[in-house]
Order: sequence, then C-alpha cells, then structure tokens
Amino acid sequence: MVLGIGHHGAIMTATGPRRSRPTLADDLAPVRLEIDVAWGEMDSFQHVNNIIYLRWFESARIEYFRQTGFIEHMQATQVGPILAESRCRYRAPVTFPDRVTVTASARQVSEDRFVMDYRLYSQQQGFLVAEGDGTVVCYDFAAGRKAPLPAEVLRAMQELEGRGDLATAAE
Repeated sequence: MVLGIGHHGAIMTATGPRRSRPTLADDLAPVRLEIDVAWGEMDSFQHVNNIIYLRWFESARIEYFRQTGFIEHMQATQVGPILAESRCRYRAPVTFPDRVTVTASARQVSEDRFVMDYRLYSQQQGFLVAEGDGTVVCYDFAAGRKAPLPAEVLRAMQELEGRGDLATAAE
C-alpha cells in the first residue's frame, strides 16, 4: 500500500520507503540509442534473453566510439578499443513489443583504459530495466599489446561528455 511520496522521491509504503525507479529523463549520458525489441530476441521464458542486453550495450558502445572518432582512429592507425570486462545488472524483464533506449557514458579514464557505463530503459515500462559497465582498453593491433589512449580520442570524449575532468593520466 502506497502512503505517499517521501524525501528524495522515495515512495512511502506500509513497510517503509521504496525508491522510485530511475527514468530516461533522469539520465545525463551523452549517447542515447533507441532500439526496437525483436520477437526473435525473446527466449522460452517469454522475455528478452539476457545476452541481448549485452548486445544492446555493445551497440551503444560502438555509437560512442563513432561519435568520438575512435573507430576512424583505429582504421587509420591499428590502435583502437577492445572490451576487457563487461557486467550487467538485470532489474526488470523486457518483452516484445517494446522499444528500449540504451545510454552510454565514460568514467575512470586512465592512460590506457576507461570504464563505460550503460543504462537500459524500456519505453513500455517507462523506467530503468538494466544497467552495467565495461572496461575498455586501448590496444595496438599491429604490435599485439596495450597502447595509450590517443590524445585526440580523449579530447573528443571530454567534449562529448562536456567534462574536462575525464582524464587522470592520459595526457
């Protein structure tokens, strides 16, 4: 039973406060990508299969790389991004039909890597249904080893994020 709205948007129930679920309107990430849920992405449990969420994160990550010029840099120099780690926290199931919006932003930039945060919102449900992050490492494909994050990519990331404080050791 909902009793009212409390401090910081918490919903007050008979058992105490319950935080309201984050919505897309609350998300400040610079990259947003809308994706239609396909019937074939559902599994035998009648919701979107868990691996699809990681594919949606990948689509947002590639869009982030496109907007920062990282893909073009890789094509020109053979130095580009690889995914070293990925995590996803599933908060609510997604079903067909729906349209989701996945967002991406960067944090914890160091000399050769950064963390990318993802959030996934269901338009049908109107709130956050999954969130995750991934560690992206800069890699020299010709030499077969890690490489420093290119200065022009870092500048583009700072511009896209609207923050000059992304770099900790990259310059």
